[in-house]
Amino acid sequence: MVKIYGIPNCDTVRKAVKWLEVNDIEHEFIDYRKNPLERSVLESWDTAIGWEKLLNKRSTAWRPLDQSVKDNIDRDSAIDLMQEKVTLIKRPVLVKDNEVHLSFKPEQYASIFN
Repeated sequence: MVKIYGIPNCDTVRKAVKWLEVNDIEHEFIDYRKNPLERSVLESWDTAIGWEKLLNKRSTAWRPLDQSVKDNIDRDSAIDLMQEKVTLIKRPVLVKDNEVHLSFKPEQYASIFN
């Protein structure tokens, strides 16, 4: 089963879910605000794509963080932050056949599901 993680009010997440629906791809949407992610999930995503790609430094949740937190970010502190403030996770995150894919573009999804 394909899983897509994100928050429902995100435009990119909505576009990705709509693409899956239009293309009749069975999927499960996981709102990680309502269903907090286990640290092990974030660690597995880090292993697959790297915490640097996963951490959204353009997020409104990133800007107010203390500068010392931003300057000293590393894998463990990034995972802690993403677990605490899920809007720091770039979205959507798509998991298919244990492969992790980040973001959404129609051609990207067409390639994944081709």
